[in-house]
Amino acid sequence: MFAIVDIETTGGYASGNSIMEIAIAIHDGKQLIDYFETLINPQVAIPRYIQSLTGITPAMVSQAPLFQEVAYKIYNLLHDKIFVAHNVNFDYSFLKYQLAQVGYEIDCKKLCTVRLGRKVLPGHPSYSLGKLCRCLGIEVEQRHRAGGDAMATVKLFECIVKNDVLGEITAMLKGNSKEQFLPPHLPVEKVSKLPSVPGVYYFHNSKGKVIYVGKAKNLRKRVNSHFANNKPGKQKQEFLREIYNITYQECGSELMAFILECVEIKRLWPLYNRSLKGFEQAFGLYMYVDVRGYQRLVIEKKKKHLQPLYTFNLLLEGHSLLKGLINEYKLCPKLCFIDTSSGMSIAEAEGLSVVEYNGRVQMALNHLKNSLPTYAVVEDSALPKKDDKQGIILMENGRFYGMGYVPASLSAQHPDELKPHLTPYPENGYIRGLVHQYATKYPERKREFV
Repeated sequence: MFAIVDIETTGGYASGNSIMEIAIAIHDGKQLIDYFETLINPQVAIPRYIQSLTGITPAMVSQAPLFQEVAYKIYNLLHDKIFVAHNVNFDYSFLKYQLAQVGYEIDCKKLCTVRLGRKVLPGHPSYSLGKLCRCLGIEVEQRHRAGGDAMATVKLFECIVKNDVLGEITAMLKGNSKEQFLPPHLPVEKVSKLPSVPGVYYFHNSKGKVIYVGKAKNLRKRVNSHFANNKPGKQKQEFLREIYNITYQECGSELMAFILECVEIKRLWPLYNRSLKGFEQAFGLYMYVDVRGYQRLVIEKKKKHLQPLYTFNLLLEGHSLLKGLINEYKLCPKLCFIDTSSGMSIAEAEGLSVVEYNGRVQMALNHLKNSLPTYAVVEDSALPKKDDKQGIILMENGRFYGMGYVPASLSAQHPDELKPHLTPYPENGYIRGLVHQYATKYPERKREFV
């Protein structure tokens, strides 16, 4: 038995909005056997654009029953049926959420007439309810009203049943089928073909734009986890509606996937990524030459178009390093902006020429550069096609250079021997910290270069 459902709501996600109209058509796969329809008082304001779209006004619902007054009836119609709707996860998320609020739990198998329509009735330019029905000659009496859309979905479902020669409905209802949980516009083949290897995956919208980038130790498992629940929140529901395609890049290890994810989020700035967008180490050590020719060191907030000599999360951390260089190489605190009092600089007090003082600065910077490690993190590739290669992540003078795959037989004595095999990437403090932390945790995978 099938419950073919349509609802009209005050907004796009269940946890912050309410149902204001519902229609449920009970169908046995051959004919309609029961029908229920009612307006519902949502007890919240109806946005004007929703009123314009549906024609439902506050006056129309003011005397309608509250949801809890019809919840028992709705529950009895749904709980032992297969739940059918056009973009089923939207309607199901609202009803599951609102029924749970008044003490009823439903756990129905689901069929999406968007997904079924694409499979059973291929080749149409659009699978929105109105446009698909128009192509099939199905009349929709009241578009964007629960009753009109539900009855149109009934006729669409009957058309699908009639043309389902390959058994797509049965396949979609199988316990191991992903079809019940996937976003309506995402082909199941895109998910089923994902490899079980580390990598980075990209969700695309209808225009092909990347809207989310994620990393995975196991691409297939991680992508499926996005669709394993149907949370009623705004972000989740909008996110699912936007997904039309998945692409991916395989990586040789989980660490390489972490790094590539960070690089790609910075490059693509996807709409639904929150983390890593704003992460930047906030301060940098810079050197510039003043009007007298002195090379001056300064700790400042990171500048967009200038490359710092070193970066820090905290101002205190930067000042601590700079004070260490001042003490060891007898630099001038005034020329390093540590001492802001009046008086002569060390260079002036000691009678140092500009060249002599700048020589001290260069010695300090050479020390800083040489103290930053150059090493590679070497990992056995998790990719079958790269069995004869090793994953390499190169850190050069404390900075992330890039990563790639080198022949397992290559025994490099200098980082330059690795570079032809690697892809350089932009670096940032997050990646640098990630690699340093990993190398500390797994010292056996670290290959240092002198």
